Parts: sequence; structure tokens; C-alpha cells
Amino acid sequence: MELGKVQQAAVACFAQRGFAATGIRELGTAVGLNSATLYHYVGGKEDLLVGIMNDCLNAMISGAKQALSSSSDPVRQLALLVAFHVGFTATNPNTARVTEYEMRALSAKAREQMQELRDAYEQLFADALKAGERQGSFNTVDLGIARLALMEMGTGVSHWYRPDGRLSLAEVQLNFISLAMRLLAVPDEFPLPPEELPVPRVIASEPTIKD
Repeated sequence: MELGKVQQAAVACFAQRGFAATGIRELGTAVGLNSATLYHYVGGKEDLLVGIMNDCLNAMISGAKQALSSSSDPVRQLALLVAFHVGFTATNPNTARVTEYEMRALSAKAREQMQELRDAYEQLFADALKAGERQGSFNTVDLGIARLALMEMGTGVSHWYRPDGRLSLAEVQLNFISLAMRLLAVPDEFPLPPEELPVPRVIASEPTIKD
């Protein structure tokens, strides 16, 4: 049994029912394993959740850093971050929701560890915003609130984006970039051409879409 398959089943259950309402036996049934065998693979239920969150947050950090490496201009960097965040969330909606909303279900030590990773990801946005403000590119009342607004909007994509929907993922990314630029009073709403949009990968824990 591959760990990815176990994580996919767990993410599907956690996203639908919530971590607290999902039992270890239910997870075992979902992957065709008894509780003892499942413990052998992943440890306890919290260990499984921490593994999912850890992989997700590290994928977000590495993907965002890779996107940032293509430009040193703060405006383009923020556009790249917004496009990556939206793209990653749209591509991994269930894992993104579980990682975002089940942090509260963790024990204090595990929550602290995962929050450190979350903070490291958010710091990438904070740094780009501060750099843009220093060079006079961004104009907003409060950078912290702007960061929270941009990230929350991007995370919300997991609730409504569908690959077969009205807009393509690239179109959604460009729309969010435009919103970000308007929020920060940047004259150029599209500082990033479509061909330079980051294309996030599907991570191992994201459940496979069934026809």
C-alpha cells in the first residue's frame, strides 16, 4: 500500500466529514486495511494529518520560491505568488482545505510545527509586499491586511473552482492578479503574461477526481 493512497483516502474523508468526525476504522475501510495495519503504515490519526499538512505546506513553500526565482521585481513577484497560490489551491482543493482548516485539530506541539511552515509561506508574501512598498509600487492602508485578504481570497478558490468550469485556471489566475493589483493601486493590472503563469503540480495526497 502506497502512502499516497492512504493520504488520498484520509484527505477525502477529512475534507468531507472533518478530522474529528473521521475514525481510524473508517480510514482503514476506505483503503482496505484494518486498524492495526493502518497504524503500521502511518501511526495514529494525528500522525497521518501532520504528514499530509507537512507535505502540503512544504510543496507550497518550494513551489512559491521556484515561482519567485524568475523575477526580482516586487510587482511581478507578488503577481507570481498570487498566481501560484490560486493555482496550487485550485489544483489541490481538498488537501488545501484540510491543511487550512484542520490546524485547530492538532495537538499544541504539532500545531506549532505546522504553523511555523505556514508562517514561512506567508512571509514570502509579506516580503514581496514590503519590497513593493519600499520602491513605491504599492499603495494600501495596511500591508498586513492586504496580505491576509489576498491569501484568503486565493484559498477560497478550493470551494468553487472546477476544471470544466466557465474559466480556465490561467484565466482565474489572471483575474486574481488583476484584483491584487487593484487592491494595491498598481496601474498595470496584468504585470505577468499568461505564458509566465506558474503551473502547480498535483501533490500525492490530493484525491483523484472520479468521473
